[in-house]
Amino acid sequence: MLEIQGLDVDYRSHGGTVRAVRGVDLAVGRGETLGLVGESGCGKSSLARAVMRLTDVARGAIRIDGIDIARLKGRALLPYRRKLQMVFQDSASSLDPRFDMTRIIEEPLRTTQANGAARARRVASLMDQVGLAASLKDRYPHELSGGQRQRAAIARALACGPELLVLDEPVSALDVSLQAQVLNLLVDLQQEYKLAYLFVSHDIGVVQHMADRVAVMYLGRIVETGTHADVLAAPAHPYTQALLAAVPVISPRTHRIANRPVVTGELPSPLNPPTGCAFHPRCPLVQARCRHAVPQLRVAGEGRAVACHLHETSQVSSLCLQEGLVPA
Repeated sequence: MLEIQGLDVDYRSHGGTVRAVRGVDLAVGRGETLGLVGESGCGKSSLARAVMRLTDVARGAIRIDGIDIARLKGRALLPYRRKLQMVFQDSASSLDPRFDMTRIIEEPLRTTQANGAARARRVASLMDQVGLAASLKDRYPHELSGGQRQRAAIARALACGPELLVLDEPVSALDVSLQAQVLNLLVDLQQEYKLAYLFVSHDIGVVQHMADRVAVMYLGRIVETGTHADVLAAPAHPYTQALLAAVPVISPRTHRIANRPVVTGELPSPLNPPTGCAFHPRCPLVQARCRHAVPQLRVAGEGRAVACHLHETSQVSSLCLQEGLVPA
């Protein structure tokens, strides 16, 4: 349903041009959840906003059912906006404080349903489906809890009957108990409506719960993709292994990582990215060619791809085992 090819997103600043997204290729099928995971600042939200055409695309294509929307503007985008909707991280800022819940949820319907009674019935149905009591229909965003606001945002996104939802950190602002409720709601809605999800998160544990396939992003590039089982059970890229090493575990027998830091340092500035592999300044397995040659995303099995020089020569697994960087 969604196909992204060679996507670049650039931002201009006083210090130069920030290449937030660099040559990304991704696809999301109908009814599928693609989890996009990486550290804060790696370009995940820029990619999500580009898919929604909230950010200009510098290069590349974004195809919806085969139609490239990367250069469309204004009214030409309207048919595709009905197919794509977005749920933002901060529901407090994404909901208009001047509108009550009824007006917020029905706002997308004003371009497609002129009948006020039909809109009211649709709003009531949506509120029920996302678990919002009918008594909240006249409440304003500041009168609701964070979980209720995010449910309202999901209801608004569903109003026009989209085929794909872009979910940008939809639960990161909620406490753990509310996170579980909202994630389970999203799973139920996906099953009911056959929705596709592009699920953006820095929390690999949340992605593990939601995703069919996973794409790992670092400094604007995709470094590993594959099925949920492949990427999270047997990560091939050192950065993916570092993300998994940071996930707390309960049992010492489960995915225990060596008792030392896996990576050091901070995410480099996209204004001045490293030469070669962007991960090489922090990679414990760095070799000479990593410092000057950019690794390409190469097929590494059925439905799997990795961008790592070590993987090209099948050294990554043996080296990682020696370094204690993979589950034992």
